[in-house]
Amino acid sequence: MKGAFVCSLLFVFASAVAAQPAGDSLQTQIYVRINTVEYEGDSITNVELPAFVRVAPMTFKNEKERERYNRMVKNVRQVFPLAQLARQTLIETYEYLQTLPDEQARQEHIARVERGVKEQYTPRVRKLSRSQGKLLIKLIDRECGQSSFQMVKAFLGPLRANFYQAVAGLFGANLSKRYDPEGDDKHIETIVKMLESGQL
Repeated sequence: MKGAFVCSLLFVFASAVAAQPAGDSLQTQIYVRINTVEYEGDSITNVELPAFVRVAPMTFKNEKERERYNRMVKNVRQVFPLAQLARQTLIETYEYLQTLPDEQARQEHIARVERGVKEQYTPRVRKLSRSQGKLLIKLIDRECGQSSFQMVKAFLGPLRANFYQAVAGLFGANLSKRYDPEGDDKHIETIVKMLESGQL
C-alpha cells in the first residue's frame, strides 16, 4: 500500500519535475538581486535582499506541543526544497512543451519526464513519511499556485488524475487540497518564510 502512495506522489512530481543532473543539490538558496538605477545622470547600485520575517517568540502549552512544532520544522526543511524544485522545473517543462511542434511530441516528452522522475526521485520520495507526503502536496500547491490534482490533470489527463487522486485517498491524502496560508497552514507558512529568509 505504501508503494501505491509513493507512486501517486511520483506522478505529482512527474507533472512538474523534469530530470535534473544526478549531482544537483536540493538545498535552499537565498538569492540577492543587484541592479543599477539611473538617477539625475548618476548610476546608483541597488541591492535587493530577501524579505526578513519577524516572528514573535513561540510559546508552547506543554512539551508535547513543542515536539509537534519541532517535528513540523524538520518536515518542512526536508520537503520544501522538493516543492521549490517542482516549481522551477514546472516552468521549464511548460516552456519546453510550447516549443514542440505537435501533440505527439509533447506526449513523448511527458513520458520521458515521467521515466526520468521515477528513476531519480523514487529513492527520495520513498523515504518520506505519510505526513511528509501530505506536506509535500501542500507545498507544491504553495510554490506552483495550483493543486497537484490540477497539474496532473493538465499534463496527464483527467483519467489518470482521478486514478492518482483515488490512490492518494487510500492513504488519507488529497491531491485537490489547497494550501491555506491564512488558515490551517499558517504555521507552515511561518516556517517556510523563516526558511526563505535564512532564519532557520
